[in-house]
Amino acid sequence: MNISKRVQSIKPSPTLAIDAKAKALKEQGVDIINFGVGEPDFDTPQSIKNAAINAINSGFTKYCHVPGTLEIKNAIIEKLKRDNDLVYTPEQIIVSSGAKHSLYNLFQSIIDDGDEVIVPAPYWVSYPDMIALAGGKPVIIQTTDKTNFKATPETIEKVLTKKTKAIVINSPSNPTGVTYSQEELKTIADVCVKHKIFIISDDIYEKLVYDNFKFISIAQVSPQAKELTIVINGVSKAYAMTGWRIGYTAGPKDIISAMSKIQSQSTSNACSISIKAAVEALNGSQECVENMRKEFEKRRDYIVTRLNSIHGITCRKPEGAFYVFPNIKEFLGKTFDSKTINTDLEFADYLINYAKIAVVPGTAFGAEGYIRLSYATSIENIKSGMDRLETALKKV
Repeated sequence: MNISKRVQSIKPSPTLAIDAKAKALKEQGVDIINFGVGEPDFDTPQSIKNAAINAINSGFTKYCHVPGTLEIKNAIIEKLKRDNDLVYTPEQIIVSSGAKHSLYNLFQSIIDDGDEVIVPAPYWVSYPDMIALAGGKPVIIQTTDKTNFKATPETIEKVLTKKTKAIVINSPSNPTGVTYSQEELKTIADVCVKHKIFIISDDIYEKLVYDNFKFISIAQVSPQAKELTIVINGVSKAYAMTGWRIGYTAGPKDIISAMSKIQSQSTSNACSISIKAAVEALNGSQECVENMRKEFEKRRDYIVTRLNSIHGITCRKPEGAFYVFPNIKEFLGKTFDSKTINTDLEFADYLINYAKIAVVPGTAFGAEGYIRLSYATSIENIKSGMDRLETALKKV
């Protein structure tokens, strides 16, 4: 059987692979602490679950409009107006099976063969492969902890060509937690407006910001920027609804129409029951979001302090999301039990085998010499995991 070159050109999600390995070891009885998965450890709030139960009991279990019901579109429109001061019409909104699906549909809709999409690294693992699947070329801007993991107008200008179609801005970021200020976003938007390239704004972590940081979507910085921006968001992270699979896109009508056409030939509508749950999430009390955010902030403060107390590790304090991205380059080239740790992949392998903690190597995010840890787990797990990490690294 011949597999298409398209599929051969991409790789499976490394974060999901790490999570699968950690879960498999747990099933075998190994006491693994999993820092690999990007998923809130909280349960979906009861009011949201009740909305889904009511949808089932009332028979809301049939096909609905491909881009989403008018009810959820209006809930999204109200959310964008309330939280982000952005105004859209129902024709500018499409609901998909998770924000990941939203991004996939978007790349398929705007990229032609050979088009270039700028992606600052460290990046979420799926961006480059999704771009490649659409026939495009990911153009990577390398950043480091020394530059606060941020792209700048200057670094963007350097990689622009006649084939540049779009840039991806993920703020707060997976994997670094970096969050751009309004001033920083304005300077980036000005470059995109000047060169007329699309801005793909992945805002999925917008509710998870700390230290009184004010989240701003790049679509907010100017009317000209909004015209070029496609906003991607969803309910997975803010409402602990990862398995419900509801994401949404807001943007120009022609792009939304194209995405709807692609979705009509693939998944059709997102799950009708999940749509009802998402309406309640967006329209209902937001107290649950704030409670989770406060707990994540406490965990962030603890894990950053512990990481920076370990000799050889430096860790930037993130403004958002629920990840830390420490620099572990000082350990590369060192040995344990006569084996040399040459790469962050081998470092992560050492940790899962000897410390019994699962982390994701930075190489998966286009940034060798780092690891990503998710603190979307209990403070008890974080404390125990940091103890194990510190003990294991003393042996290197």
